[in-house]
Amino acid sequence: MKELTLKEKIGQLIVTGFPGQDLDEATLRLIEDYKIGNIILFAHNVKDKGQLKHLNAKLQEKITEHTGYPALISIDQEGGRVTRLPQDAVNVPGAMAIASTGRPENAYAAGRITAREMRELGINFNLAPVLDINNNKQNPVINVRSYGDTAEVVTEYGLQMLRGLREGGVLAAIKHFPGHGDTAVDSHLGLPSIDKSLEALAELELKPFQAAIDSGAECLTSAHILFPAIEKNQVPATMSRSIITGLLKEKMGYQGLVISDCLEMNAIQKYYGTAEGAIGALKAGVHLLFISHSSRLVKDAVQRIEQAVRSGELPLAIIDEAVEKVLFYKAKYGRIVGGELSAAEHAVNRRAAEAISLESICHVSGELERVKRNASDTIVIGSLPYRPDQASSQIGMDLSFPAEAGAAFGIPYLVTDINPDEQEQERIVEQVKDYRKVVIGLYNGCDHTGQLQLVSRLARAGHRVAAVAFGKPYDLETLDEGVCGLAAFEYTRTAIHSVIRILGGETPPTGRLSLRH
Repeated sequence: MKELTLKEKIGQLIVTGFPGQDLDEATLRLIEDYKIGNIILFAHNVKDKGQLKHLNAKLQEKITEHTGYPALISIDQEGGRVTRLPQDAVNVPGAMAIASTGRPENAYAAGRITAREMRELGINFNLAPVLDINNNKQNPVINVRSYGDTAEVVTEYGLQMLRGLREGGVLAAIKHFPGHGDTAVDSHLGLPSIDKSLEALAELELKPFQAAIDSGAECLTSAHILFPAIEKNQVPATMSRSIITGLLKEKMGYQGLVISDCLEMNAIQKYYGTAEGAIGALKAGVHLLFISHSSRLVKDAVQRIEQAVRSGELPLAIIDEAVEKVLFYKAKYGRIVGGELSAAEHAVNRRAAEAISLESICHVSGELERVKRNASDTIVIGSLPYRPDQASSQIGMDLSFPAEAGAAFGIPYLVTDINPDEQEQERIVEQVKDYRKVVIGLYNGCDHTGQLQLVSRLARAGHRVAAVAFGKPYDLETLDEGVCGLAAFEYTRTAIHSVIRILGGETPPTGRLSLRH
């Protein structure tokens, strides 16, 4: 290892992002002047495979030239509603959808497919899989990103996804330690708190993480969550030495790379400041700091870290240990190039992802009646998607379940508001009064209850109603008796096409999901 200056060492510990589809001047200056050595990509950086592959090659060239080491180029490619790869790549279903198939091998296949697609595009670091247990249905940011609400399901499927990613040749980060499932606050927007003892966490939240650590997990993401019962200093896990070093490293035996969730999230920036969050994270034992959007905040953090080292507030030994860890994984993954996937290999990946999606659709209530082509007695309605939280992918304006299903079956369709008020509900009931059967697409109706009220009104008006939940499946828990409920888990083009195939009678639904009624 060449001798690095303090600035070069700090640069290796930072991950940043940029706003467009090409490397901008501000980020280039960070690479040249501050020796920033790592990148995170978002949907706004992505147009198509050709553009993305060219962009990543340029990033690797510039970062290697100015830092002497290859870049870790990261992306949130969980599948389902959190996908960043372009549409001409293969995006797999999300965690809860995969678990609903009842086949853990689908999680492994999803990991392998994702890794192969990423490597071809020059991305070597996936911020997945999610090992949070969705044990709080009010959770605004995890929900369908989790494999389920028990430690056993999350462990079984999460570790298969992890194995697929690793065997596919990318660095994979389990997240969000020590568990983001039992929160009612999105840490992008606020500072969640979980008032559980270490013993209670060990009985549930920590189990998937311990299993992953025991299986050789190489990278782990910390959560910006307060755990007051095990950290008395009113700092979140990311800034807690008790949690990151005491619990994770010493008690649980983790020896891999520890990365922070983004330090620009409100849980850190609003309550502590990004630069102070960076200092706190390093002191806690985090190795790699994500400052994902603002070049100004990157500069502030670098300058604050440098000042803290020079003043003795932050021991240089902490920086050196973190740099050694980062460079170890750069040596393993940084220069990996996946090569071209043939058209046939892409086709195999796409068919596999579509097959998993089709398996995931669950029939949870009521009688499923086939929708016939050009049926004069059937209409399909529903809202357009929206971005339900800051983790989710940006929404394509051309994605519409009512329009896609209407075109597929040659029947009328109607687009509703995401939360139809009483006046709109009455108008819709009047508009569909001549149709015996109504297929309605729901999207997180438990958060926008006008959707669920509309389903109830339609059922009470005598229509045969089929309700499809394209978000949280909990929308289906309170359906009127006789309403057919289908769970699709995600408002994606692949899920829409799977639902259309099932509604058309092409294949029976085989997904497994139990809901209270």
